[in-house]
Amino acid sequence: MSSLRDDVTSGGGAPELEGSVRPGWLAPLSVGLAVVGLLVSAYLTFEHFTANATLACSIGGVVDCAKVTTSAWSTFMGVPVALLGLVFFVVALGLCLPRVWRRPERWFDALRLGWLTIGLGMALYLVWAELYRIHAICLWCTAVHVVTFLLWIVVLFGQILSTPADEHA
Repeated sequence: MSSLRDDVTSGGGAPELEGSVRPGWLAPLSVGLAVVGLLVSAYLTFEHFTANATLACSIGGVVDCAKVTTSAWSTFMGVPVALLGLVFFVVALGLCLPRVWRRPERWFDALRLGWLTIGLGMALYLVWAELYRIHAICLWCTAVHVVTFLLWIVVLFGQILSTPADEHA
């Protein structure tokens, strides 16, 4: 019978990190969420640079994607927020790849969670802007905000639930 360490390092279990075993759902779920965020951000970036030519969202009323994506709040320090989201999810995807979860350096955990915390802070700022400054909600933007929050939760709890490998030996 092989040890858990052998199963993990041979690909038969959850990713291992410097004597820790990660929950098996952590890498695939974090990658999946990052890909969803990347796809929606890519769509919003495309829409930004094509003047919302194909924006699939209602116009007028509380849900008004065009009002949100063309507002003064659609840029941050001169950079389109959609493009910032795209860059955010490219980096998040890189940090959530299974091979990165298996890296032995502990600072990757702090970097990953720190990056996602910055993204969550930006998402909260943008929700505030939608509700209190723009007075409209973009459903596509909301999808990005929800995915960012879920990714932050998954990574946080995945890191908390990681256990030392010697507990499983």
